[in-house]
Amino acid sequence: MALPSETQTLMFNEAAQSASVIAAQFARNREVVQALANDLRQNPPPFVVTCARGSSDHAATYGKYLFETQLGLVTASASPSVGSVYEAPLQVRGALYIVISQSGKSPDLLRNTEAAKAGGARVVALVNVEDSPLAQLADTVIPLGAGAERSVAATKSYLASLAAILQLGAYWKNDPALIASLDALPAAMSQAWECDWTALTDGLVDAHNLFVLGRGPGLAAAQEAALKFKETCGLHAEGYSSAEVKHGPMALVGRDFPVLAFAQPDETGSGTRAVAEEFAARGAQVWLAGEGGSLPTVVAPHPLCAPLLTIQSFYRAINALALRRGHNPDLPPHLNKVTETV
Repeated sequence: MALPSETQTLMFNEAAQSASVIAAQFARNREVVQALANDLRQNPPPFVVTCARGSSDHAATYGKYLFETQLGLVTASASPSVGSVYEAPLQVRGALYIVISQSGKSPDLLRNTEAAKAGGARVVALVNVEDSPLAQLADTVIPLGAGAERSVAATKSYLASLAAILQLGAYWKNDPALIASLDALPAAMSQAWECDWTALTDGLVDAHNLFVLGRGPGLAAAQEAALKFKETCGLHAEGYSSAEVKHGPMALVGRDFPVLAFAQPDETGSGTRAVAEEFAARGAQVWLAGEGGSLPTVVAPHPLCAPLLTIQSFYRAINALALRRGHNPDLPPHLNKVTETV
């Protein structure tokens, strides 16, 4: 079967909608998010738990760093099998339990949501399908508003998940600078879509393995990018913290080994750049997105916006790379749009 052109794929066209999706999402959800945030300030939870799989779990990584750095709230990722397979009761009284899902119908997420409610948690669902079983279980629903997403590889729904977490965090902290960044983000997203990452696409056409590095909120972008390399390009990639990669995995990095690094524009950026420079000195093939990097990026209206902008630029590049490698990014082998695990 002939492959579509770069601009004909569902992935390209759905990812290109992200800026408008997020602008509409922010406007639509403002009141419900403000009300939730006000209540959380008045009745603060002792901790936060996230529950998700796949790209949604990468969004949860972003949430962990946002809630911990901005609100000082310990945020843990729930293992879905604990509730769905082991059927263990959860001691989560008073906690904020955030479930992230596009379809809102995966059995393991539903079972864990039930267990969280039984354990006394307050459940917030970030979900794209608003009449889904998950939405019906939740105490509060924050609709992603991404609309239909037909490409198997999630793009706009992932970015909408990050945006929903960002909006909640901004109003929960009640930080004027962070709230102001919400208004500036959609325009920055449009600019990020136009960034030319052809150098990355050209360099990975014949690659077999790859590391993707990030740190802090940028780790969520690294995890998401690594998944997209695997599912759309048939390219084995692993996402690591730019600190964690030095605890063993870096032994693999030698001459011509490909490394993609995302330097977050915050206190972690210098460390990521230093690791990228160290690997380049070994002869590794390194691409750096961020200050001083070889891949162009858009100046973020707030450091917490940067992962969304980085991934928006990346999605356009990965769509092109998949086609260059002979893959249709909309139809990865052996995968379905909705994965229902127990």
